[in-house]
Amino acid sequence: MHRVLISDPLSEEGIKPLREADDIEIVKETSMSHEELLEAIGSAEALIVRSQTQVTRKVIEHAPHLKIIGRAGVGVDNIDLDAATDHGVIVVNAPDGNTISTAEHTMAMLMSLARNIPQAYHQLQQQRWERKKFVGVELKDKVLGIVGFGRIGREVAQRAKGHRMKVVAFDPFLNEEKAQKAGVTHGTLEEVLQQADFLTVHTPLIEKTKHLINEDAIALMKDGARILNCARGGIVEENALYEAVKSGKIAGAALDVFEEEPATEHPLLSLPEVIATPHLGASTVEAQENVATDVSADVLELLRGGTVRNPVNLPSVSSEMMEKLSPYFTLSERLGSFVSRIAEGTFEKINVYYSGELLDIDTTPLTRIAVKGILGRYIGSRVNDVNAYKTAADKGITINEQKSTKTKGFTNLITVEIETDKEKHSAAGTRLNGLGARIVQLDQYSIDIVPQGHLIVIHHTDQPGAIGRVGSLLAEQDVNIATMQVGRANEGGEAVMVLTVDKAIDKQAADQLSEIADIRQVDYLTLK
Repeated sequence: MHRVLISDPLSEEGIKPLREADDIEIVKETSMSHEELLEAIGSAEALIVRSQTQVTRKVIEHAPHLKIIGRAGVGVDNIDLDAATDHGVIVVNAPDGNTISTAEHTMAMLMSLARNIPQAYHQLQQQRWERKKFVGVELKDKVLGIVGFGRIGREVAQRAKGHRMKVVAFDPFLNEEKAQKAGVTHGTLEEVLQQADFLTVHTPLIEKTKHLINEDAIALMKDGARILNCARGGIVEENALYEAVKSGKIAGAALDVFEEEPATEHPLLSLPEVIATPHLGASTVEAQENVATDVSADVLELLRGGTVRNPVNLPSVSSEMMEKLSPYFTLSERLGSFVSRIAEGTFEKINVYYSGELLDIDTTPLTRIAVKGILGRYIGSRVNDVNAYKTAADKGITINEQKSTKTKGFTNLITVEIETDKEKHSAAGTRLNGLGARIVQLDQYSIDIVPQGHLIVIHHTDQPGAIGRVGSLLAEQDVNIATMQVGRANEGGEAVMVLTVDKAIDKQAADQLSEIADIRQVDYLTLK
């Protein structure tokens, strides 16, 4: 049974797949103290949270069995990603589940801000009918500046255009071509600030975006512009916004998020030009269910040995790309594992080469898995798909990925090469239709072996009798040879012999193999 700890309130409908799974045990405790969380996390393989639980490094260090953290929502600022990566824990979120909900809430806030709807309603509650006090502005022909043009930013833009607004957007990954396709104007951050009548932010909260809309940014804006933040508290510097609204530089603001929450006594709430909601961007029945469903699916998939769809500390891979890559996952890892076993010395560089039908595919996930296979020789299960790159970097190992049109006659070819302070070794592999994965080259030698099971790699001098002596010794040890491949560069020169055997050989047998005349090096490995 896989134990899943849920420490924040989640939609019961959303976690239904986990509830119905025979191999999942759910522990749902949504009001734990930090100390109680540290105790409860000890036996959990998965942790699912929203924004309430703070998943600190200490929490992760108290979770020796933890494989995955699921954030039922978009932001992961309550999770220590570096700590998760260091400990090989995958973090997933639900980036699409609340997109529509947040975009719609942004538009509701935009229209409420433009027409003073909350303030007018509040006056009616006080039995006051003051039409002239709440004259608003139309959205038609106004410029909506969008900072952050991801999923939510694009949805907001579509709705704003429906109100016949002009949209100008800034995003570090947005260019003129992409902007034109989306029907918006591309601008720099400064241009968006200068042109916006309404400014809305839709970026994650990271070091670069913290206090992005600060006193200097506000100074660039039009007098009488309005600011919205339905993304993350801290993107807008609240003290600067307070002073700007108070002075009249900014005509009003609509806030769904604050730097510190709850924010019931925030100075901004004392200004009549400011409207606010208590972090309701994702608070719809549909969004709550969607994010819980999405993250539950990823947790269930990973615990059953599958691949997650929405990793945060791994590059995201589309389902279409995953379909193309998945046949090569095992080959990549075993190539790395294979070549690492024959390389001696301190690892300095890992080079991975791709050719053939892999040329037009983002092969980063395959490289990551190859690195995992290599480092596993020394680190074992502590290295995985998540922390492979970081572990290599921590150890001063450089990783290079290259693509080439040279296929050496194969439809696809992956070559993993290791450079140490003493030598360089490489192994190349392919997938053959109907036959699966094959290792087809070891260094300069052509071979053909299935990368699995018990393997013996013997470097020797090409001399008569060498193969016979190896066979005889293994027979004496009651070790049956399943297959044998021999490669050589020149007759009588250096050669390699790769054997697959039916069972492991002990150290005594390995030592005796090394003592055979003309044998220079013997490496034994098991590929699972």
